[in-house]
Amino acid sequence: MNFPIFKTKIPGLTRKFDLADPRQRQEYFQAKAGEEMKKIRNYLDSGNTFIAYLLGKKNAGKGTYAKLFIEALNTDRVEHLSVGDIVRDVDKKIKDKKEKEELIDYLKANYRGFLSLKQVIDAQLNRSTRSLLPTEFVLALIRREIDKKGRKALFLDGFPRDLDQVSYSLFFRNLIDYRPDPDFFVLIDVPEAVIDERLKYRVVCPKCQTPRNLKVHVTREVGFDPKTKAFYLVCDNPACRSVRMVAKEGDELGITVIKDRLEKDDFLLKRAFSLYGIPKVVLRNSIPVEQAKKFVDDYEITPEYVYHWGKQSKEVKVSQKLWVINDDADVPSHSLLPPPVVVSLLKQVADLL
Repeated sequence: MNFPIFKTKIPGLTRKFDLADPRQRQEYFQAKAGEEMKKIRNYLDSGNTFIAYLLGKKNAGKGTYAKLFIEALNTDRVEHLSVGDIVRDVDKKIKDKKEKEELIDYLKANYRGFLSLKQVIDAQLNRSTRSLLPTEFVLALIRREIDKKGRKALFLDGFPRDLDQVSYSLFFRNLIDYRPDPDFFVLIDVPEAVIDERLKYRVVCPKCQTPRNLKVHVTREVGFDPKTKAFYLVCDNPACRSVRMVAKEGDELGITVIKDRLEKDDFLLKRAFSLYGIPKVVLRNSIPVEQAKKFVDDYEITPEYVYHWGKQSKEVKVSQKLWVINDDADVPSHSLLPPPVVVSLLKQVADLL
C-alpha cells in the first residue's frame, strides 16, 4: 500500500494554533478546511447521509479522528458508532432482566443467522477479547443502535473486523435500509513504532479512567517519585483531586502482546485497499522528517515531552522536541497530531460527496 502524503500547509498562513485548545482548534479547522466544511454541512443539512467504515490497526486513532471530524463540523447529523462499545453495552444489558428481554425481542425480529439465538447469546456471555462474535449477530446489534440514533451519517468503527465482514460491508447500506447515499472506506496508516510507544507510555487515571501518555500526551502537572526515580502524570480532572495516573499491566510490553492482531489488521487494510467499486479515503499519520517542512507546520507534528528533575528547585521541568520515529519502511518520520489528519479527512470526504 502506498499512502500519499497530504499537504496541510497553506502559503501565507503564519498563525500558530494551539491544537489542544478547543476554541483554537475550531479556528484551525476553519482556516485549513473552511470551504470543505461548508460543503459537508450543506450536504448534511439537506438531509443527506453517508456511511464511512473506519479501518486501521488497533490503537490507530479511529475513534479520535471520527470525533474530531464531528467536532470540526459542530453537527449532530453525524454519529460515531464503535462496535466494541456496542458489544460491551450488550454485556451490561444481558445482566439486567428487563433489558435482556427487550434485547431478545429485538433480536427475534431482526437477527438472521446459522446459529440459534441461544447460541449467540451464549457466545456473547462467554466471549474473550480474542474471539469474534458471529457477523450476523454483530449486524443485528449495529442495526439496533442505528435505529435508536435515527437517520444520520455514520462513522462505523470496528466493522469490518475480518475478511468475511468486508463482503458484508459492501452491501451494508441495503442491510440497514439506508437509501443509496455514499459509502466509503477510511483507511488509516499508522507506523507500528507509533502504536508501540503509545502503548508503552500509556497511563490512565485510576478514578476517571482518562488516558494520557508520558511521552506524547501529558497533563498540566508532572510529578517525580524520588524513591523510584520515575516521573508520573497527575490527572487534570478536578474531581479526581490530583490522583497519580498509572500504567496498565502489560502495557510496558508494547505491541508484543497484540502482534497477531496487528498482522490481521494489516492484511485487512491491504484487502480493502485493493477493492474495486467503493471509494476510499486514505489517512496517513506519519511524514518523513526530510519532507515535513514542505507539507505541514511544526505545530501539527506530535511533540515528545522530556522531563528533568531540578534538585535545587525541587520541581519537574518539562521541555519538548519534535517526536521522531521510524515508519514501517524504516524511514525517520514525524507522527502527526490528530487535527491535521482530520483536515485531510474533511477535504477528502468533501470531494466524495
